[in-house]
Amino acid sequence: MNESNNMRQIRVEKLTVNMGVGQSGDEMKRAQKIIETITNSKAVQTKCKVKQPKWEIRPGLPIGLKVVLRRDDAVEFLKRTLDAKDNTLSKKNFDLQGNFGFGIHEYIDMPGIKYDPSLGIRGFDVLVTLARPGYRIKMRKQKRKKVGKNHIVRKEAAIEFMQKHFGVRVE
Repeated sequence: MNESNNMRQIRVEKLTVNMGVGQSGDEMKRAQKIIETITNSKAVQTKCKVKQPKWEIRPGLPIGLKVVLRRDDAVEFLKRTLDAKDNTLSKKNFDLQGNFGFGIHEYIDMPGIKYDPSLGIRGFDVLVTLARPGYRIKMRKQKRKKVGKNHIVRKEAAIEFMQKHFGVRVE
């Protein structure tokens, strides 16, 4: 691979922080306070799409939260969450398109975050989308085109990118 070609360089396209709550009300407000504190961004509620009477959820009921971070905010947050995971990921965390995700069991595992007894303990998921320049042609509204198979970020390239740029051990 030619590293001098700018179109072949991989970057963090976006980072999504998900927190499943399972119910609305006070639990949702506490979870929203946690996710907004750790990301310094406004959270968006995610709504249920299926009916599950056993869990007392129905379509349209808010059951989770998410925040999408891009550019420098995404990279900084990724570094902080990787510190909480001791800079170690599993090969199972990566999918075939080079995206990866992992979970943080408790938000207080992140460096610089203090425990607040009024909020309780919650975990969250971090999902990272990697892309190369020019990948936008697949997603744009006008003149949408396919991305060539050699331009798609593969699992091996994503693992190599994380090891090189973030010092992550992949086991």
